[in-house]
Amino acid sequence: MSEQKKRLVKDDFSVLMPVSTRWSDNDVYGHVNNVVYYSYFDTAVNEYLIAQGVLDIENSPVVGLVIETRCQYFSSIKFPDRIQIGMRVAKIGNSSVQYELGVFANDQTEVSALGHFVHVYVDRQTNRPISIPDNFRKVLSGLVRQ
Repeated sequence: MSEQKKRLVKDDFSVLMPVSTRWSDNDVYGHVNNVVYYSYFDTAVNEYLIAQGVLDIENSPVVGLVIETRCQYFSSIKFPDRIQIGMRVAKIGNSSVQYELGVFANDQTEVSALGHFVHVYVDRQTNRPISIPDNFRKVLSGLVRQ
């Protein structure tokens, strides 16, 4: 497990999204396998964008594609933990957004894991990068935390 000077806490994030752990998330070592965290990140970000009314996964002409991820682990989580994914935006560019995501288990106040997730927005038909549409930019700007 990695350590940093100050582990982030719930108040460091703009939004907390509940995500369910599943029986199949646990690996043979009795904790959630590292690759599953990326699914939690993707789920939280997309559920948030859908709830904000800017993403229709079947019809939106613009979609965000993941181009970069990483995760730093501090403590294990396991099924059936109740988790929340803390979300904040570190940077909004012309066609990309960089999220920071914290994993919180049960009543924990410090992150169990800290993720980094970058979306590049593309035209659904051409898969070519485009400027982030104004409606997305407005929603994403609300998540900016320094």
